[in-house]
Amino acid sequence: MIPLPGIPELEEGDDLAAELAVAIARAGGLEPGDVVVVAQKAVSKVEGRVVELVDVEPTARAFELAGPDGDPRHVQVILDEAREVVRSRPPLLIAETRHGFVCASAGVDASNARGPDTVVLLPLDPDASARRLRDELSAATGIAAAVVVSDSFGRAWRQGTTDVALGVAGMAAILDLRGEIDAAGRVLHSTQIAVADEVAGAAELVMGKARGIPAAIVRGVDLPVGGDGAAALVMPRDRDLFR
Repeated sequence: MIPLPGIPELEEGDDLAAELAVAIARAGGLEPGDVVVVAQKAVSKVEGRVVELVDVEPTARAFELAGPDGDPRHVQVILDEAREVVRSRPPLLIAETRHGFVCASAGVDASNARGPDTVVLLPLDPDASARRLRDELSAATGIAAAVVVSDSFGRAWRQGTTDVALGVAGMAAILDLRGEIDAAGRVLHSTQIAVADEVAGAAELVMGKARGIPAAIVRGVDLPVGGDGAAALVMPRDRDLFR
C-alpha cells in the first residue's frame, strides 16, 4: 500500500485526476495491475456533493428523528438522501441509500467537511465516478490502473469501521469461487470474496481518517477481471435476511 500525500483540499470543479496524477508521479508512478483507491469525500467534493446546513429546512419528521441531541437539519439531509430508513435510535439513523447501500446516515457525513455546518454526500453514481477517474488517469499516466472509490462503513456484528468499495472500475468487485474445488477436494457452493472491499480496507491502512491523505495505490493483488462495478456488492433484497 503506497500513500499519495500532498493532494490539496478539494473544491467543486477541481481536477481530481490531475491532482492524483501529480501525487502518483511523486510516488514513483503506476505499474500494470495497480489499483488507485480514492476516498469518497475527495470525489464528492469535486462533484459538488456538499450541503450547507444553513440552507436546509427540516421537516417534522426530521425533528422527530433528531431527538433532543441531534441536528434536525442534518437529519433532513439524510432523509433526502435515503431510499428507506432501516433503523433509528435518535439521532442515529441506518438508512438505505439510492445506490442500495445500507449504512449509517445514508452516507451523509460532517467529518473532513470544510466547515462546522457543512456535510458531504455520497457521489450520485460512484461506479461512474470510478470509471471517469480511471479513464482520466489512464490518459495522464499511460497505465490503465483499476480505480476504487472507498468509504468507511460499520458492521452490524463487529466493533469499528472498515473501508469498503462504493465505486469500482477496471476490476471485478467480487471474486466468485462457486464451483471451484477447495484444498480438501470439496466443491465450493457459495464462496464469493469481496475483493474490492478488501482492497479498500487495505488502502485505508495508509490513508487514515485524520492524516489528510485521500488516496493510495494498492499493488501486488491478483485482481479478478470483469464485473459490474460496486453495484455487484449490494445484497439483493430477496436475499437480505436481516431486514
